Amino acid sequence: MDDLTLISICMVCIALLLIGLFKFCKPLHRTCQNPEESPTEIAVISDPLLNPPESETLNGETREKPSSTSAESDDKPKDGTDGEETSCINTQHNCDDKVSALPMEGPSTEDKSEAPNGERGEKPASTSAESDVNNPNAATDDKEAVPPMTIQVSEVSNESLSLQWEKPSGEVESFIVTCCSDGELVQELKTETNSVTFNSLRPGVSYSLHVSTQLRNGTISKSAIISAKTKTKLESLLVDLGLENYMGKKLSLSKILQIEGKTITDHLVECKSELPWYFLKKLMMVNVTSRNVKCTSESKSVCHDASDTLRLDLSDLVSTTNASEIFNPLDIITALFLCSDGFVHQELALKMSMCQFSVPLLLPNCDTQQCTLMLWAMRDIVKKYRPPALAESKGFIEERIVLSELPMISFVRLGECSLSKSEILNKLLSNSEQYHDTFVHHDMECGDIQRRISNGLTEMTWYLPCGNKNMDIFSEPVAIANLRGDIASFETQFSFLCQTSAAVFVFFDDPTLGFRLLTQQNCKAQIFLVGNHQSKTFSLNALEKVATELCLTNSNIILKTRSMNDADFVKSLRKTIRCVVESSNKKNTLEQMADVAHELGIMVDEYSSECQAGKQNADAIIAEIQDTLQYKEDQLPLQGQIWKELTSVEKEEFRLQKVGSQNIENYKSDLQVQIKELRKKQNSYDMSKAMTCFINAISSQETERRYFLKWLRMNLDNLSRIKLSDLRDLYKEKCKDSENKQEIKEIDEQLSSSSLGVEHFFREMGQIYEASLYLPETDPSRQQLQHLPKLCAQLLLDGFPLELVDGDASNIPLRWVSDVLSQLNDLVSPKNKILVVTVLGVQSTGKSTLLNTMFGVQFAVSSGRCTRGAFMLLIKVNEDFKKVLNCDFMMIIDTEGLKSPELAQLDNSYEHDNELATLVVGLSDITIINIAMENSTEMKDILQIVVHAFLRMKEVGKKHQCQFVHQNVSDVSAHEKNLRDRKLLLEQLNEMTQAAARMEKREENKNFTDVMEYNPDTGNCYIPGLWNGNPPMAPVNAGYSETVYELKKNLIQQLGKCGSTSNNILEFREWITSLWNAVKHENFIFSFRNSLVADAYMRLCTEYNQWEWEFKKEMYTWVIKAETRISNFGTVAATSELSDVGEFIVQLKSEAIMELSKWEAALLVNLSQYFKKTEGHVYLVEGYREEFSNSVKCLRREIENSVFNQLTAAADIKQGMKELIKIKENHTKEIEKAVCLLIDKCQNSKLHMADKELDIEFDKMWTKTLQKLSFSEQKNTDVFTSVSLCLRVNMSQRGSHASQLLNQKNLKKCGLEPFKYTADRSWGKIKHAFSKFFNIEDHVMAVQKMSDNIIETCSQFVTEKTERNNKYHDTYIQEILHIIDKSLQSNKEIQTTIEFEVSLKQHICGFAATEFQVMHENFIQENDPYICLKKTKEKFRADFKDIFHERDQCQKKAEEFTNQCLKPAVEDFVYRKMGPDIVDEMLTREEFSTRMSFQYSTLQDLLLNKNIADFLSYNRSYEMYVKKRILQQITTQFSSCSATQKIEERHLKSSVTSILDAINTAKSKNSRDLKTFVEDLCKELGDKLVISQDALGAFMVLNNADQEQFAHWLSLSVMGMGECLQEELKEIPFDQKLKKLNLKPQNELFARVIGCGQQCPFCAVPCEAGGKAHTEHFASLHRPQGFGQWR
Repeated sequence: MDDLTLISICMVCIALLLIGLFKFCKPLHRTCQNPEESPTEIAVISDPLLNPPESETLNGETREKPSSTSAESDDKPKDGTDGEETSCINTQHNCDDKVSALPMEGPSTEDKSEAPNGERGEKPASTSAESDVNNPNAATDDKEAVPPMTIQVSEVSNESLSLQWEKPSGEVESFIVTCCSDGELVQELKTETNSVTFNSLRPGVSYSLHVSTQLRNGTISKSAIISAKTKTKLESLLVDLGLENYMGKKLSLSKILQIEGKTITDHLVECKSELPWYFLKKLMMVNVTSRNVKCTSESKSVCHDASDTLRLDLSDLVSTTNASEIFNPLDIITALFLCSDGFVHQELALKMSMCQFSVPLLLPNCDTQQCTLMLWAMRDIVKKYRPPALAESKGFIEERIVLSELPMISFVRLGECSLSKSEILNKLLSNSEQYHDTFVHHDMECGDIQRRISNGLTEMTWYLPCGNKNMDIFSEPVAIANLRGDIASFETQFSFLCQTSAAVFVFFDDPTLGFRLLTQQNCKAQIFLVGNHQSKTFSLNALEKVATELCLTNSNIILKTRSMNDADFVKSLRKTIRCVVESSNKKNTLEQMADVAHELGIMVDEYSSECQAGKQNADAIIAEIQDTLQYKEDQLPLQGQIWKELTSVEKEEFRLQKVGSQNIENYKSDLQVQIKELRKKQNSYDMSKAMTCFINAISSQETERRYFLKWLRMNLDNLSRIKLSDLRDLYKEKCKDSENKQEIKEIDEQLSSSSLGVEHFFREMGQIYEASLYLPETDPSRQQLQHLPKLCAQLLLDGFPLELVDGDASNIPLRWVSDVLSQLNDLVSPKNKILVVTVLGVQSTGKSTLLNTMFGVQFAVSSGRCTRGAFMLLIKVNEDFKKVLNCDFMMIIDTEGLKSPELAQLDNSYEHDNELATLVVGLSDITIINIAMENSTEMKDILQIVVHAFLRMKEVGKKHQCQFVHQNVSDVSAHEKNLRDRKLLLEQLNEMTQAAARMEKREENKNFTDVMEYNPDTGNCYIPGLWNGNPPMAPVNAGYSETVYELKKNLIQQLGKCGSTSNNILEFREWITSLWNAVKHENFIFSFRNSLVADAYMRLCTEYNQWEWEFKKEMYTWVIKAETRISNFGTVAATSELSDVGEFIVQLKSEAIMELSKWEAALLVNLSQYFKKTEGHVYLVEGYREEFSNSVKCLRREIENSVFNQLTAAADIKQGMKELIKIKENHTKEIEKAVCLLIDKCQNSKLHMADKELDIEFDKMWTKTLQKLSFSEQKNTDVFTSVSLCLRVNMSQRGSHASQLLNQKNLKKCGLEPFKYTADRSWGKIKHAFSKFFNIEDHVMAVQKMSDNIIETCSQFVTEKTERNNKYHDTYIQEILHIIDKSLQSNKEIQTTIEFEVSLKQHICGFAATEFQVMHENFIQENDPYICLKKTKEKFRADFKDIFHERDQCQKKAEEFTNQCLKPAVEDFVYRKMGPDIVDEMLTREEFSTRMSFQYSTLQDLLLNKNIADFLSYNRSYEMYVKKRILQQITTQFSSCSATQKIEERHLKSSVTSILDAINTAKSKNSRDLKTFVEDLCKELGDKLVISQDALGAFMVLNNADQEQFAHWLSLSVMGMGECLQEELKEIPFDQKLKKLNLKPQNELFARVIGCGQQCPFCAVPCEAGGKAHTEHFASLHRPQGFGQWR
């Protein structure tokens, strides 16, 4: 055979041999290959030629191959077989060869069943052993080896597989286990146990595992085979972390935020699967320690007992922990990003950024070797910083970081590196005094654990300057990127960084390794090499070679030498980076980097179809916005002016403030018509293009809808931020010139109106829906909108906040909110119970940040747009925790800041704050009162407003809990140190409650805890500042997060206690409705002050009123004394040595001025001392100090004028009586002389004369003497002439026209008829007739009403004067004219003419002159000398007889002196003193304490009495009604004898005591005769009693009584007089007593409560301001408009 033939035969033989071998090994080959679709198979191998390759049978049954599963494993491979000895037989042979050496027979088997994840306890597969037992034909030879039974894969990891099986019967020596992959033998183990573990396997590879039994006789059984696949690195890690279920269905935000038991438990992580949840829990609360996570078994210290401490075992000290229980934080972060959806990505990135952690830029997937640019994840990060250009102006830049054009500096590693790149970066970005671990590094907790899935992760952070060159590391903002792992393994990431960075810093030890990678990249960035000269592998020559090839200079190479420590090295790096940042023009936004990523095959997270669809819908809306204000008017018209008008009308429908005199039902009907008209106007608008797009977008599928809303919110925020930034710059520019006031005001309004957010679109949607309800039910437009509440309810359920209170209109769209909540209830029923937590605080005190930190939510906190109104957000409660809280959801309500500056200028800003505060506190189960240190006073103002409102609203039916949060308190001893402050706060809260309770007359509420549940020990939380250092590079303070966490635990525990009272959603809906209706009923009376201020003001008024009355009372007492001295002047009772009454009056006026000055100074001192007090919140009314000071001065002037008038009148009357008194004295002396002569004559006759004879002689003498005396007729004053003169003087300043008018009418003809004011002209008369017909008050009625009041006041004055029966004096008419002028001045809003004034004054002066004329004539008549002399005739007769018969006159004269002189004086004294005492008694009643209290009691009486006549009187003539009521009150109070008896007894006793003391004093002077004794007695009483000179003169005539006997009988008579006078006073009715009082208490009380007398022109409510010199009139409660003249 030739060579060719031989070669052909050899090739055929080889082919046949190969074919045979292939047929023999094919079944085994198929099993060893372990197809992908069957990773876990169990089989017993028999003759491969007997078994068909497609299926395997057991006892005639065909078994399906099981589906693939994953198995749980540790992150590191285990060695050996759980501690048992295992021998490795062979790991090098071909798997087919090895299997062929084993005897194999019997059918192949496999089991359908398998446990998930390959865990222990799964149902084992059948084996040949089972087959032999069940088969009666099976061999029974003991020496035949039986394969293992029930083999199962117990554990699977990415590098290991563990098997377990049951030992067969027989003398088993060992088991032979082989592991094959792709027909290659990987490992072979021999073990005596029934388990084995293969380590060092490849991740994600399928393996076939063969187990054979070897007996002691050497027999080896056939193999039992099982297939398994190792997990990938990612799968293995996710299983370890318990996240394997979230690789498909991504982790959602609602899952992370739900309330569960772990929320309030502090137990450490006990198993690996809890690690990611622990990290999320910490990160959601922005805790900078969130990356420090490890299991409890590894993190807790090991405790030793006493015996162990004596043992020395160094191996314990160097032993390592179980690395399988610890994870690198970067692996946990990467795993969470891979297992969560895009919305969680954003939340994680935002929270990490706030903690100043680096955030993922390129996220790797180690299984797919793909990475993703996390553009969407970073879209929600907003940063603020101040570049050098804005340092001087203190401006700042605020923008989304993905839109910021910044240079990026990247840091990568080439090969192994002895320098810790991340640690150096942390030092690079940190100030020496403020180090922070931005990047995870080797020396951090768990940072040294080998990374399993996070290699290839590229992280990003930013350095942002604060504008302080001494603190800023870099003056310009810069982005920092850090690639984890060797760039040789991650060329794609490295390429991306080279094309997007301004510079790339490559850390290395050996530059020769992979340096060509640096030259191959299309690198647009500068390359800097960073090496460690101290490294063993470092070569300077190699570096020089690489640098030459890369064309690098010394400036591009940074080496850490032996002489350089870390600080110097970092300083060198900073210098290089600073140069790059300042010189580089390569600046990119993250958005621009997406294009580079796309070119390199890197996925971009926001390129998903749902995200792009949402973006497209949002862009369609945003594209139309050019001018925000105009856009809102055009596209969102229903929420503008129409909605605000609707709000106003709705509130008016409840409050009826403008009803006036209209019929209430008709008025309400008109308001309903207005509401319908406004709704009709809303319905007239077609739905705008923007709202059509918006509603269509939120009607899309869930994920797309959420992306749309997120895109829209971010883009609208961007627009608002740009607009507001421009307006702020313009505002700042205009403020430089003070003349631009109007422009500044307009810009200020634009700042308030330029906000545009998603809430405006939802608000418009709500208005569209509410307006549609006014359409017919069959209207297609209405039917098309019925699905809107359900849409919004679904969004609320998804975690989006819903606007509850419209912050712009200060209103709730009740029907919209109610229907949304109804739909929400339908979606979640029966799991519909909720608990409500709200936060309340002054603006910019961190309320939203507090809620965001506490619950992980995202209420708006941007400085560009503050929260307006109130928003509610729903958080789900975990099923296991629902029993604890007894609720299914927690409702969080965030509110706008109260006391906001932009609203402070609005007239109704106080109302807005009051309504909001009342509503949110009423809705909540727990209210968080957020107090910043600098705003605590303002917050207390809000608190008392809430307390006040709750006291007034009956609808509030449950007791609310209160939690105070004190921000920016960082001291660890704050809680202990502030014990006193908490006590003080509680006292202040109690004081607020009591103040409000007093105002509302609900004084049963004594404490704050009567209104709200509050514990001062547990109800206060002290939270440190938010930032740990100086922003923008400061992370969130760990103390802030931890304290907020403690607060959250406390709140949830409190909610658990009150969970039994939780409402379901429908009850909450009804609660909103009823509470808002109650708020709309509330009138919120305190517009310029809160109840604490009001209470302080009321206290000041009360104190001032008391001082004022003391001043008046003392001066009244002084005037009484002065008038007494004037009356006694020139008599024996005179105490003055002056003889001229004019000089005496001058002296008295001087004394009066001194007394007035003393009291004025005393009042001013009292006022000053009052404002120095620390209690009573006097500092709140400091602004009224000047007004009350002026009121004191005004009071002094009024009293001074009154005193001087009274002194002048008394002196003039005294002077006028002087001549008359002299005539009387002369006549009396003549009569006395004649009587004495008659006595002498009769006694000298020595005849016994009887009384009858004496009477005849006396009558003859009396007639004869009177004939000798001359009685000239007394000159009678013409009062009309005097009054006319005074009136002319008064009107002289009003011009000649007034004088002409006075001449036209005789005063005597005035005042005879009732005063009537008529309109001047025909048109006025017609108008008046029309008004009268329709019962509408017009100008004529107003003038008539004012005239009637003035006439009534003057009439009362005239009556008081005429009742005294004094001589007329011109001061009387002058006072009347003063009253008229003052009244006209106080009613100057009622326009009057000079004709009216003259007419009114003539009318009043006319009837006054008539009365005064009668009074004067009566006075002259009573004091006529002849008449007076005739009255003394009988007294002279009696004295004549007594002297003639020489009878003892002591007792008789004593009684005469007592009855004729002392008794009238004492009675007059009592009546003079009773007036002030009655006033004092009335002032003890609360209603007279202040004007506000009097108003309250008056209205309460009207309400209780239900007398329409009283109501009409009150409404038509308030002053007359008040005077009448005060008189009734006084009469009622003192109608019983006992009421006045004490006052009368006190003054009678005082008078009797004074008289008895005067008698003893006169006796001690040893007077020479009775006349001197009486004169001394009268002088002692001269300052107290006015003793009638007529009676005294008559008493002194013919008086020959013994002095001592007279004094004795006088004392007894005086004591008897006191008792007699007391009995007489008891018999006198009180109304008669009231007429005799010198000081009329009703007048004093009226002056006290009427104040300045001003009334509201719209509702006629009287002014309640204290004092009389106040600059602003106010009333605590206004009536419905229309009661006054204007509407």
